[in-house]
Parts: sequence; structure tokens; C-alpha cells
Amino acid sequence: MRRFRIGHHLKTSLWLVPLLCVVAGIALSLFTTGIDDGGLIPRSVSGDPAAALQILYLIAFAMLTLTGLVLSLLVVAVQLAMGTFSPRIVRQILQDRPSQAAIGLFAGTFTHALLAMRAVETTTETRPQGGTVPGLAVVVAIVLVMACIATLVWYLNHITQSLRTAALVGWVADDTVTTLDQVYPDRGTPAALEPDLLPAPKSGVIFEIGHDRLVSLAERADCRIELLWAVGDFVPTGAALVRVAGDPARLDRKAVVRSVAVGPERTLNQDVAYGIRLLVDIAERTLSGGPFADPTTAVQAIDRLHDILRQIVRRPLHSGRYCDAAGTLRLVVPTMHWDGFVRVAFDEIRQAGAGSPQVSRRLKAALCDLLAIAPPDRRGALEHQLALLEEVAGGVAQTEEDRAAALVADPSGLGSAAEFVESPAPRPEVTT
Repeated sequence: MRRFRIGHHLKTSLWLVPLLCVVAGIALSLFTTGIDDGGLIPRSVSGDPAAALQILYLIAFAMLTLTGLVLSLLVVAVQLAMGTFSPRIVRQILQDRPSQAAIGLFAGTFTHALLAMRAVETTTETRPQGGTVPGLAVVVAIVLVMACIATLVWYLNHITQSLRTAALVGWVADDTVTTLDQVYPDRGTPAALEPDLLPAPKSGVIFEIGHDRLVSLAERADCRIELLWAVGDFVPTGAALVRVAGDPARLDRKAVVRSVAVGPERTLNQDVAYGIRLLVDIAERTLSGGPFADPTTAVQAIDRLHDILRQIVRRPLHSGRYCDAAGTLRLVVPTMHWDGFVRVAFDEIRQAGAGSPQVSRRLKAALCDLLAIAPPDRRGALEHQLALLEEVAGGVAQTEEDRAAALVADPSGLGSAAEFVESPAPRPEVTT
């Protein structure tokens, strides 16, 4: 038990790897200065004693600064994670080996440069040609600095990527699965899938589908591939990913699975709905404290949602059915249609911000404008949203006058409606 406690303490400590790097820096300095008495590396490379001292001094100073910078970034990351996610996530961040390695590399380089300075002699008593320069130590210090610069750029990317919600959630999930395999090593009997189903080799979010590649594979095997998950869906490990209509024996299963890119989080590669979702999240967050918390920011998000839907409303959307050159159906993919885009854009904002006249006015202006240009087959979803908005906003209003004011179509929320600003050319509005 004592061995476990010591191992656990060392595993969860931030200082162990940096301390080992400092010891390595000391050993490296002693080794390089011990085998080079000043004649191993030419002066044209290492410089004279004054230049060598200046180089080592600047390296030591820079590494001390970088070590402080990395520690500051780590503290900021801990504070952000505690405030945004959970205080219990701190242990995961402190156990981050890349952070420990970056701190250790900077600290070890600092130690090496600092100790190498003691071997530089500027007097000519022992060396009439101009003092002693441990050229190998200087060259090693320069190489370490180059590595530190590359590590700094890499670490900045690493620490910012690590603060993503998907990264932290995945971090905890991966550690949990590792512990699960240790505590319960028997994985039991795997779920049996039908022969026409292909399982997902790993979990993740589908963020890109190689449609052309899948059509080609299906055509070559003379079958039809049916993807069971849409772009943006999370697929668990071992779940059925694809159904094969036809003879699955002739299909290259590995190539099919590789044609579906799975990652830790949704992206905008092929997922228009995710971009809409992000704007909705921004609007909801500003309204999380109530409909009057920050309605102006919510209106700005609605502006962009309005613009996106206006560019979608008259476009022919894909059915999710892909054919080969001969017209044979080869691939079926779940695809979001117009009604889904409308619901994603308006449902939650309407519920969260209907109590704010600024939000309800802007929502009505967006819906009325979209109705004015929408094809007949796409008006139903917009009319339904408009009816829900009038019902919810009207129910929140305290008086009839407030209810009427909250349902004035206003592109800026408050300030540019017809009752406030005289317009020489009034905007077209759909009456309901």
C-alpha cells in the first residue's frame, strides 16, 4: 500500500518531471564541460569568451522567463477549467505530461546554460590565446534553445486545444475507460451484429463523410451502403455504423469505415447545422440570466441566423441519396432538411428570450422576411414558428399594449420599427 501511495503521489505531482529535467540539465552541463576544455569546437562556432558568456546569459534569462510563462499559462488553464467545467478537473490538468515536459525542458535548459557559464574563462593567464570557451556546452545550449522555441509553439497549441470542452470531456472519459479495463478486465460477450452491419471501430463524432468514395465502393461491390448516423452524431464504440443492402462479402469493409471520419467533436466541415447551433448557443448564453440579461448580443446572433436561413430557404437541399453514374442508388445518408434548420435556429431562442421585447421583435422580423421569400413548400415551418412566437411572447406580456409592442417586427429589436422611425420605403411584411 505504501508503494501504491508513493507511486500515486509521483504520478499526480507536477514537479517530478521538471525536477528530473533539471537533474538532466546539471548532468549535461557537467558532461559537456568535462569533455571539452576549449579545443573541441572552433571559436568560429562558439565565439570568443565574451560572446559565449553573453549567449549563455541570454539563454538562461530567456529560459527562466519561458518557465514562468508556461507556469502562468498552466495556472490560467486551471482557473478557466475550474470556473467553466468543474473544480474536480484540476487533477487531470496537473497530470498533463506535455505540460510537465515543457516546464522541464525550459528549466533543464536554464540549468545547463547557467552552469556552463562557470566554465567560461575570460582571462588569458591559462590560455594566452584569449581565455577558455566550452564550445560543446555552448552548441548544446543553442540546440536546446531551438528545441525550446519549437516546444513553446507546440505547447501554446496544446494548452489551448486542451481547454476545449471536447478535449477535457474526452480526457476524463479515456482515463475512466482505462480504469474500467483495469478493474473489470473481462469485457464480456461482444454484441452480435447482423452480417449486413459494419461496426464503428472507435467512438467519436462524425464530422466528415467521403460520399464519392462510398459510392465508388458500393458500385464496385454492386450493393447499397446506408449510413446509420448523420454528420454531427456521436457514435459509440462497436455500434452499428453502416448497413449494407446487397452482398456484404464483396465490400471492402475497412475502406468503408475509413471513409467516415470520426473525431472528438463536431466541426463545420460538412455540418451546416453545427454553425447554426453555435450561434444559438451564443444567444442562449447571453439570455441564461433571464430575457433581459443581454438581449442585444442575442439579437446580433439572430441577425446572423436570419442571414444564414435566408441563404438556405430557396436552395435545393440534398436528399441524402447518392447515385452512381448509371443512376443506381448506392449511398443513403441521414440529412437534415429545411424544417430541421428552422427548428434548430428558432426553437430554443424563442423559449429563452420570448420575455424580451427586443428578442421577440427581432425573431418576428426574421420570420416575416423569410416568409416573404420562402417557396410554398417551406412556408409551413416558418408559419408554425411565428404562431409559437406570438403565443409565447403574448403569454409573457403583462398587458395588451405590451403584447402588441412585443410582436412588432423590428430588424434591430428596438429602434428601427415603423412606429419609431419613418421609412420612405417600408419593408414588406407578411401578415398572419
